[in-house]
Amino acid sequence: MNQEKHGRGVEQAWEMLDLFASLEVHAFDLTTTDLDGHQRKFGRAMSFAALRQGMAHWLDAEIGRRHNLILRPKAGAVKSIQLDDLRGDVRARFAAAAFLILATSPGNHQVWIAVVDGSAGLARSLRQASGADLSASGATRVAGSLNFKRQYAPDFPTVRLLEGTPQRTVTPAELEALGLVAAPHPMAVSRPGPIWSGRRAKAWPSYERCLQNAPRAHDSDRADISRADFTFCLLAVDWGRSVAETCQCLLLKSSKARENGEAYARLTAQRAAAAVCRRSCNTLPAHGKNNVP
Repeated sequence: MNQEKHGRGVEQAWEMLDLFASLEVHAFDLTTTDLDGHQRKFGRAMSFAALRQGMAHWLDAEIGRRHNLILRPKAGAVKSIQLDDLRGDVRARFAAAAFLILATSPGNHQVWIAVVDGSAGLARSLRQASGADLSASGATRVAGSLNFKRQYAPDFPTVRLLEGTPQRTVTPAELEALGLVAAPHPMAVSRPGPIWSGRRAKAWPSYERCLQNAPRAHDSDRADISRADFTFCLLAVDWGRSVAETCQCLLLKSSKARENGEAYARLTAQRAAAAVCRRSCNTLPAHGKNNVP
């Protein structure tokens, strides 16, 4: 199955579904979005059989509408980890570990790894080591569909399945032996002023400024939207907004949040809230939260 295919044919989409099914993934959420990342349709927990049967129709229909076709696999027998926004020769780096490698746009790749008995922090370590998007949501474009973003018009790239190995799983030890896991490192701690200041309470930070100040994406001159999204959420929570409020606002502000849906926005807001909480704890007096001797 290790061969590169081209074109819009449904065979690539079927092969992609088959790869997930080989790892006992039996249900998927299916979302369509427009050129600006706005959600148009959503199907929750659709069965493998239903998706495979209807995929040819959906591909033709959504390509005709210039809509993106996005799949989110539900939990299977093993933990599937998504590494997104990868550049360079990903085939050489992940050939021994990945069960699925996609090309989502020119020079941009996505890798899926199925891990047996992986720890809760393994996904983050893999993303840190590979330079992947730390806020990857677990949603992926369907192989054989087109990547409809305004920046690619009028020549929208086809999402291509580059490599697939059914039933491939790896262990954390194997990933470490391959040099794919980042070594643990201490977290840098910042010490700002009081979080719940009356002056900032219920204000919103500028998303445009977060985007403007974000670092560049991998090997690109465009802003890293994931970093901008996280910074916006971090400031919003720090300024008194709840996770739910921040999630909804991010969906309005961020093109990536609209494209990946509420799960991505909620996860980004939750991670930001956790970072604010850690920072708050690190600024408490030595005797603890309640300052009890």
